[in-house]
Amino acid sequence: MTVDDFLKGEFPSLRFSHYQVTSPPTKQYNCIAWAAGQNNKWWWPIRGYWPGQGRRDESPKTFVEAFARYGYSPCDSEALELGYEKVAIYVGSNGIVTHMSRQLPDGRWTSKLGEGVDIAHTLEGICGERYGEVAKILKRANKNSPS
Repeated sequence: MTVDDFLKGEFPSLRFSHYQVTSPPTKQYNCIAWAAGQNNKWWWPIRGYWPGQGRRDESPKTFVEAFARYGYSPCDSEALELGYEKVAIYVGSNGIVTHMSRQLPDGRWTSKLGEGVDIAHTLEGICGERYGEVAKILKRANKNSPS
């Protein structure tokens, strides 16, 4: 089975949208770390690294609070905004966080898929049974933008 076949099997919405594999598989980091711009440790509130001493459950509120430590706050739109960085929080049907992705400068999104590859994709491209739906979009001023 090819990586392409695997991805389209796990994420059927990718069959109808453009995506690109951007890195090989690795166990070094996961989607939450990748959304935070890290690729050197596994982030998860229950097991693994978690910033600060706040909540330690898998609710969206826990992830919003953790990313607030890095300057992110909730926003209403996934649209690309000049001067801002955005991340998306995905939840399953049980309301538990399953995944996060980060917006790229061209408006596409990037995700680390478990221990697998990183991909660039549309926001909806990975929605479905495995990761659920986007529940929250967070944004912060781009650290690289002129003030």
